[in-house]
Amino acid sequence: MLGFAGAIQLSAGSGADRAAKSVGAGAGAGLERGVRKQECRTTAPGWRRHTLFRMTRRTLIGTVAVAATMQAQTRERRARRKEWRPKLGVLGKYTPANVEFTRAQGFTNMILSAGSRSELDPASMTEAQIEQVKTTLQKNNMHVSAFQITVNHIDPDPQKRAAINTHIVKAIELAGKLGVPYIGTASGKDSAKPLTEQVDEIVRVYNEKYFRACETNRVRILWEPWPEGPNVATSPVGFSALLKGFDNSPYVGLQYDPSHLVRQFMDPIETAREFVDNIYDVHLKDTEIFWPVLRAGGINPVNNAKWWSYRIPGMGSIDWREFFSILQSVGYDGAMSIEHEDPLYGASNNPGPDFSDDFKQGFIMAKRYLNQYVP
Repeated sequence: MLGFAGAIQLSAGSGADRAAKSVGAGAGAGLERGVRKQECRTTAPGWRRHTLFRMTRRTLIGTVAVAATMQAQTRERRARRKEWRPKLGVLGKYTPANVEFTRAQGFTNMILSAGSRSELDPASMTEAQIEQVKTTLQKNNMHVSAFQITVNHIDPDPQKRAAINTHIVKAIELAGKLGVPYIGTASGKDSAKPLTEQVDEIVRVYNEKYFRACETNRVRILWEPWPEGPNVATSPVGFSALLKGFDNSPYVGLQYDPSHLVRQFMDPIETAREFVDNIYDVHLKDTEIFWPVLRAGGINPVNNAKWWSYRIPGMGSIDWREFFSILQSVGYDGAMSIEHEDPLYGASNNPGPDFSDDFKQGFIMAKRYLNQYVP
């Protein structure tokens, strides 16, 4: 039975499409034009499936030459590249015990919750507490790539929005004090407005409220594609609209989590390939699709049957080898942190703030799988 990734690959396009992609945009465009020219010459049944082989000699030679040049450039880049050693980490709450467990298991990074009433609530932390956190992280040689704070930056309620904007500014300032480069969050959302107006409002609020603090503290705001959140950054359409709206701002980007693309029936691999230059932090989480349940009830089953579940990496549908290959191809050497929501490994038995023993096992099992790709 085909998994979700396999189903996507089978429907990804014709042989001509795949050939065009394999030799780069310029050669691909030439190949496509050559094929289309031949298709226009006849409408005979069955002709279209053979049109790939009716390229002109000029198109074929040009395509091969471009492909050879690109392969040579790729070999040259690989020869210069050092061993791939991104920071492998976990996502969770800050406690000294959690930091020590993370280090003991060989992880080198954490993404830490910094919402209201969290252990790192920027509204209530004193300078002495900040120094204690810094000491604990340094003692364990632990890098923190991001604070995770999911809020609605453009909440329609003016009072709620003001409180959220103030909290985020304080979180950016706390990140600066602790040397944390990113804030992972949702983009903000107002469902009563069309997408273009939402993007305009998000851009306005970030520029007015956040970017001065981002510049001062050297912090970038990243969007995670969580579809249930106050978020329009959930798909390539949303990514493109926001990135265009911010006009390549140095203060925004993507915190990529491929699991959210899977359960929305989008291709997490091709999306990563398209937006890889905008990815600054990564959540490592998988999604399993229960195909018999889905086929019987659809995506909105009347009996509320669950047709998907988050899993630790390697236990779902994502092709992690290909995903990591994309990151390696651009020299990504940032952090990749396991976001553990797998019910088979204690996700429902982790009251916190310290990780429960069941929950720890999920991180351990995920790391065993990931070690074949991530040193």
